[in-house]
Amino acid sequence: MHDALPPLAEKVEKEPLSGGLKQRHLTMLGLGGVIGAGLFVGSGAGIAVAGPGIVLSYLIAGALAMLVMRMLGEMSAAMPASGAFSVHAERALGRWAGFSVGWLYWFLLVVVLAVEATGAAQIAHGWAPAVPQWGWVLIFMVVFTVANLAAVKNFGEFEFWFAALKVTAIVLFLALTLLAVFGVLPAASTYSGQPVGLTNLTGHGGFLPHGWSGVVSGVLAVVFAFGGLEVVTIAAAESDDPARAVGRAVRSAVWRILFFYVGSMLVIVTVLPWSSMQPGKSPYVMVLDHIGVPGAGQIMNIVVFVALLSALNANLYGASRMVFSLAERGEAPRGLLKVSGGGVPRRAVLASVAFGFVSVLLNLKWPDSVFLYLLNAVGAVLLFVWGLIAVSQLRLRPRIEREAPERLILRMWAFPYLTWLALAAMGAVIVLMLTDATARPQLLWSAGATALVLVVAGARELRARRARA
Repeated sequence: MHDALPPLAEKVEKEPLSGGLKQRHLTMLGLGGVIGAGLFVGSGAGIAVAGPGIVLSYLIAGALAMLVMRMLGEMSAAMPASGAFSVHAERALGRWAGFSVGWLYWFLLVVVLAVEATGAAQIAHGWAPAVPQWGWVLIFMVVFTVANLAAVKNFGEFEFWFAALKVTAIVLFLALTLLAVFGVLPAASTYSGQPVGLTNLTGHGGFLPHGWSGVVSGVLAVVFAFGGLEVVTIAAAESDDPARAVGRAVRSAVWRILFFYVGSMLVIVTVLPWSSMQPGKSPYVMVLDHIGVPGAGQIMNIVVFVALLSALNANLYGASRMVFSLAERGEAPRGLLKVSGGGVPRRAVLASVAFGFVSVLLNLKWPDSVFLYLLNAVGAVLLFVWGLIAVSQLRLRPRIEREAPERLILRMWAFPYLTWLALAAMGAVIVLMLTDATARPQLLWSAGATALVLVVAGARELRARRARA
């Protein structure tokens, strides 16, 4: 059994990993980490159930994500580590908590990266049908495995330019749609030839056509789109000044992401009637088509393709660092601690990408069905991870103030009240998922996966106590 972690007052040891990530890498990783297919394509489902009220749904879900990131930023600035919230949970609650949240998050990332590779392969297969879908998945897995096995700065550069493209796409989209709202673009006027103005926000049943129940349903549809922000706190451990880097990245990311998400939804439901949204079709494509942008569908396909590859790259990085941190603390095989001369945990990378290569075979056999079951198994895991982050922060904040107050570079707002509010909001989302027929299977499958990890953690704890006795 490994020894307990050192007191907070002791100097934070530098990670044995590379320090090649710069502030610009972390900032763009924070911005780009959550801008993915869930926003560009999946947001249509939220608009369908909430109407223009989807703006409020994104505000509520985004506020919850902001609170979680502020808590995580506070702990990561005080105690930077490649395991981030897994290390914090262990310090706050014990080994079982660090083990559970670390493996749950690793499981979530490796499944999602396989799903993202499949989504990107479907788009690429449409462009080049001669290459089968499983062939594209194999190509993506090989390319990003090689990129992550090289120096960490390569990962940082990949993510910087991927995120820059996504951010640029959203900024251009917002600019074009604002011109549409004010009638500057002739093709963007209403069907009667008048500027669209705000008529779509008040017509077609009003701003809340399905009432507040629609807004709540919208929250369920969009809350998981904010997952991915956590990776920036993992990456901060490989920057030159982890404590200050994570603080800056968290501060800049949460506000800008909320602006991009809420701003996008506001202009979409302003330019087009919410009732015109078509299931499975990107609302971004529909708006660009409406304002007369040629080739809107292909443009958005390219953006979604880049977003999927960006998320794949970030999730592979996050998964490898999480399992490396687990190995450091004796919660994963020690063989994963092998670090290359350039400071890259290559065995941890290979272990994390292994399921991605298995997904090549799954795509060969069941290209359309198997990942639906996998997504159900991890769909609500993010909520359990966020819950443990909040509980950890409640336990660690008083301890940091008592033992090492100088480390509180970034502070959680209105502690502890907003932390408790965030926990209550997570509980409310879980209750709502139980009462929603479409969300219930996801919650139950994820609860089963979480229970399994907790059972393993409990068994390890009992064995350790018996060994001590």
